[in-house]
Amino acid sequence: MYDEMLAWKKARRTGELRKCLLLLGARQVGKSFLVRAFGNKEYSSFIEIDFFRNRELKKIFDGDLSPEEIYKRLSVNVPGVRLIPGDTLLFLDEIQCCGNARTALKFLAEDMRFDVVASGFLLGLSYGEDADDTVEIPASLPVGYEQQLTMYSLDFEEFLWAYGYGEETICQLKDYVMSEEAIPVSVHERFEGLFREFMVVGGMPEVVSDFAVNKDFNRVFDIQKSLIDQYQDDISKHAKGLEKQSVRRCYDAVPRQLAKEIKKFQYSTVEKGQTRRKYGNSVKWLKDSGLVNVCTNVSEPLIPLMANEKDEQFKLYLNDTGLLTALYGFETKKAIINDTIRGNARGGVYENIIAESLVKRGYSLHYFKPNDNSELEFLIEKDGEVVPVEVKAGNTASPSLNRFIENYHPGIAYKLISGRNGQKDVKRTLPHYSVIFL
Repeated sequence: MYDEMLAWKKARRTGELRKCLLLLGARQVGKSFLVRAFGNKEYSSFIEIDFFRNRELKKIFDGDLSPEEIYKRLSVNVPGVRLIPGDTLLFLDEIQCCGNARTALKFLAEDMRFDVVASGFLLGLSYGEDADDTVEIPASLPVGYEQQLTMYSLDFEEFLWAYGYGEETICQLKDYVMSEEAIPVSVHERFEGLFREFMVVGGMPEVVSDFAVNKDFNRVFDIQKSLIDQYQDDISKHAKGLEKQSVRRCYDAVPRQLAKEIKKFQYSTVEKGQTRRKYGNSVKWLKDSGLVNVCTNVSEPLIPLMANEKDEQFKLYLNDTGLLTALYGFETKKAIINDTIRGNARGGVYENIIAESLVKRGYSLHYFKPNDNSELEFLIEKDGEVVPVEVKAGNTASPSLNRFIENYHPGIAYKLISGRNGQKDVKRTLPHYSVIFL
C-alpha cells in the first residue's frame, strides 16, 4: 500500500494524474496509521483533519469550495499549518462525516499545489444506507477525481515481515516453491507451521503487532474478541432500522456455514424458511462494508468471469481468518496450531484463508460448481485466462480439478495442500503458504 501511495505521488508530481487519493477498507486495518507514516516521511508538511473527532473543522468546507478559499480557511482554523507548494499532504480522515469535503475533492484534485488523501469508515456503503446521523451526504460525488485504493489486513508475507523474516528469505522461499524440485522438508515444515499461526493470529495490525512482541495466543484471542465486538457494534450503529438484526444474523451465519462446508450461502440457515427477499440487502451491506468477501458461482469458466456469474449462488468468507477462528473459540485455535483440527470446519477455515489471500492479491473470487458431483473452490483470471485453484486441507484426490483440466485445458492449474510442491503436466501442487506468490 505504501508503494501504491508513492506511485500516486509520483504521478501527481509528473502531472500525469489530477486525482486525490481515497483510501477504503474495513475498520482497524491501519488506514490512518499508513497515511500518517507516509505523510510524515514523504512530505515536509503533513496536515491531518479528523472530522469525527474535530467536527468544528467542518466549517473549513462551508461556502465557497474553491481551493483558494478552502486553504485560506484551513490556515485560520488550524493554527501552525504550513502550506508548502509541492511538499504538503493534507489528510482528510473520517471524510464520511463531512459531505462538503467529499464534494471538494474534485476541486482540490485539480489544484496541483498540494496533495490530498481522504479516508473513512464504511465508505463502501452507498450514501443513504448508513444509519449513523454523523454521516453526511455530499452534494455531488467527485467522480473521476478520486483514485480509490482498498486496504486490507496484513497478508501472510506481511505477517512474515512482522515475524522478522526479510525480503531475502521470502525470495528464497519463492524460489523453492516455484522450483521443479521438492521443497526441503525442514523449510516446508517451518513455513507450514507459520502459516497455521497466521490462520489463528490473522492480519489485523493491532493483533499482529502484539503477537510479534509477546507471542501469546491468549492475548491474541482477547484483542480479537474486542475487534469482533467493535464490528458487531458497528452493525448495530450503522445498519438501518430492521436491517440491524438481519445484518447481524447474516454475519453470525458465515462461521456456521463454513464449519459445515455448505456449498453456497443459504438464507435458510440464517433464519428457517427465509430467502433472498429478506436477507439479500443484508448480504450486500456486509460486502460493501468490507466485513466479508463474496465468491460467486459461474455458469462457464470463461473470461470475463463476471459475465457468467450466477447471482443467486455465492459463498461468503470473513475478511480476516484470525477473526473467524476467534469466533470458533480458543480450542479451535489450539487445534489449528497443533494441526489436529478435523471435520468440515477444517476445510472451511482453509477455504477462508485462501479466499482472503486471493483478494489481497487483487483477484476477484469465483467458484465453479457445474453439478452436484463437481466443485472447484476458486477460479481466478490470470495472464489472460481462467485458472482453477483447488484447496485441500490435507492432500486428498482431486477429481474435480482433473475433470476441469480435461474439459477446459487451462495452461496452469493449482492444487493447494498441506504437503510439499509437485507438478504433473499443467497441474501444480503447492503448499498453502505459496498462495502469496500466485
